[in-house]
Amino acid sequence: MASPHIISLGCRLNLAESETIRALLPGRDTIVVNSCAVTNEAVKQTRQAIRRARRERPHAQLVVTGCAAQIDPAAFASMPEVDRVVGNAEKLRPAAWASAEPVLVQDIMAVRDTAPHLAASFSTHARAFVEVQNGCDHRCTFCAIPQGRGNSRSVPAGAVIDRIAQLAESHAEIVLTGVDLTSYGPDLPGAPTLGQLVERILTHVPRLQRLRLSSLDGIEIDDRLFALLTQESRLMPHVHLSLQAGDDMILKRMKRRHSRAESVALIQRLKTARPEIAIGADLIAGFPTETEAMFGNTLALLDDCDIVHPHIFPYSPRAGTPASRMPLVEPEVVKARAARLRAAAALRRSRWLEALVGSVQDILVERPGDRGHAGNFAEVHFPEQEVGSIVQVQIGSVADGALVASPVRPPRDLSIHA
Repeated sequence: MASPHIISLGCRLNLAESETIRALLPGRDTIVVNSCAVTNEAVKQTRQAIRRARRERPHAQLVVTGCAAQIDPAAFASMPEVDRVVGNAEKLRPAAWASAEPVLVQDIMAVRDTAPHLAASFSTHARAFVEVQNGCDHRCTFCAIPQGRGNSRSVPAGAVIDRIAQLAESHAEIVLTGVDLTSYGPDLPGAPTLGQLVERILTHVPRLQRLRLSSLDGIEIDDRLFALLTQESRLMPHVHLSLQAGDDMILKRMKRRHSRAESVALIQRLKTARPEIAIGADLIAGFPTETEAMFGNTLALLDDCDIVHPHIFPYSPRAGTPASRMPLVEPEVVKARAARLRAAAALRRSRWLEALVGSVQDILVERPGDRGHAGNFAEVHFPEQEVGSIVQVQIGSVADGALVASPVRPPRDLSIHA
């Protein structure tokens, strides 16, 4: 019997949850599309993935889950290619995969737990993704994700540490994931913070070589987390921030909780304390009411915040969100502004990569033969090494948007077999 095929779209949290689903479906001829709903384009890509998967495996059971399925289960249940729709809460529970119910989707706002079945293995990945938080209590005016993920809820530190201790036996790098990672903890006894969780992980899992954090909300980076990001060598020098815009009026209309000046000041503090930190950011082009001057403030944010890992999205209205009822920017203007942002970001990234030529970097080998990422998340190509090992390399050049290197020291004694 064919093995299950998992198609994971969108965020790292989806990737982590896809590994849990894989563990729940051994030996089944099943296709699971773990969908994304962050933009209209993401929903369109989900539909395309469903149709393509059905063409490739016409006799497999095809199940759609994830945020897009949670928000609009009827739309996916009506697709002729789809056999079942499973909600975001149900997808991590064995009972959902034993059921034959065609649509199994509960009210996500009523869910109070998270990660009831953390993945035991990430055998197909050099790094492991561990969910520590889910849902979001904030209501940014452009975002439909709370409808797909529910309210914020956290995984107790003990369960997180136990899982990471297991995964660290075979994975050199762990990534902590969540929908709103920096909101970790208020719902748990004692209201621990993300900084306290990171501190406990590093203390209680000494075997763990590299810890990486997914997207952070800069306004919630407290002194403890700041100190860890800038002083702890096992915490990777890569900070991805949910900035969204560089204009204060647009930030206010987005219902973000930070100002432009606060973002710039935070990044300056991070870079001063640990210069090798590489900054990533989510940015939206063409938000409703955005003028050319407002867009210019976002464009300038690339330089002001030294952004080298940009995630740039053209705004698209999501049904049911407050922003969708605001005066929209013309679609061709939105598209052009996103292209300008991407071009400027690519130029800044290219200069950053060129500045890394000649440096020595520790690389996690992720693909058989020739690819991995440095601690700052720069992609590096090099001669063949064992997947899962960490190898020290010297950067020799830049080609096709990645660094090219040769090993200068043998890999460390930790590997997986992909």
